[in-house]
Amino acid sequence: MNRETAKVLGMPGSVKGKIHPGWLIILAGLAVLLIGMLYSVSKGSMAIPVQVAWDAVFHRDMTNPQHMVIYNLRLPRVIASALIGASFGVAGALMQGMTRNPMADAGLMGLNAGAGFMLSICFAFFSGISYLEIIILSFAGAAMGAGLVYGIASLQRGGASPMRLVLAGAAVTALLTALSQSIAIYFNVARSLMFWTSGGVAGSDWSQLKLVAPITIAAIIGAMLLSRSVSLMNLGEDVAQGLGLKTAAVKTIGTILVLLLAGASVAVVGAVGFIGLVVPHLCRSLVGVDYRYIIPASAVFGALLLVTADLAARTINPPSEIPIGALVALIGVPFFLYLARKQRRAG
Repeated sequence: MNRETAKVLGMPGSVKGKIHPGWLIILAGLAVLLIGMLYSVSKGSMAIPVQVAWDAVFHRDMTNPQHMVIYNLRLPRVIASALIGASFGVAGALMQGMTRNPMADAGLMGLNAGAGFMLSICFAFFSGISYLEIIILSFAGAAMGAGLVYGIASLQRGGASPMRLVLAGAAVTALLTALSQSIAIYFNVARSLMFWTSGGVAGSDWSQLKLVAPITIAAIIGAMLLSRSVSLMNLGEDVAQGLGLKTAAVKTIGTILVLLLAGASVAVVGAVGFIGLVVPHLCRSLVGVDYRYIIPASAVFGALLLVTADLAARTINPPSEIPIGALVALIGVPFFLYLARKQRRAG
């Protein structure tokens, strides 16, 4: 048994009786995230001191206009950023771990485009639909997008290799995006769809969070409970089966969790890609190859990335806002090109 397998199984070769360094990194990231969220709440078109922001969160005075701005506008926005960033990060970690594909990401694998396509249909044909129904249809759209990508990539001999998945994802994403825009223009709902196309959390409110937060939190907890099995899957399906893992069940549960995370996220922020691509790689370099640490670390650092991007979107050129998707892409696109070049060399 090699050292990597021993670490995954928690057998000799892993540190016993001591706190794993990965947990220290996760706790440090969590502390930075909480500080960043408090700082982000205090920044905007109207500058509010951090102490006032703290009082608005923990000692709210409904007669104080600054407290009202914090509680009704900024706080749900920052919490939504953290939840959705964590969801995208965990979804990417699950996909990369289960498929052993370092380029797996909800945006690249067609999930975001599929959910966006269903949103365009909602706006065009079901204008009076409830937000819960929009989320459910986003799940269906994400499943459709992923199914198309995996189906197309599996047509050729050799199956769905990482590069074929990326190429199929690019084709399906382009197709579904073009269909979404065509529907939006023809049925005159382009303005409504524009928010989801550019990506952002400006419209987040408490009613949305009450629906989305239980789904995303439950899915993230489920991913953490599945993390040991994902680590075994990452060693190879044959190895995992030899160790007694029911790989079909793990794939099914993991796929459901990814669809929940991606579908709910797109329903809130729209087309924000690359978080699930970049964050798991960063976490893998910080905490090692064990997904018992990669998944919670991806939740923390994914949340930190999107909270930071939202803060930058509001403060770089006030009072105008830069789309979050564009800011994240500034990091994600070069990283994607680096991974693609690395995969080509490896192939």
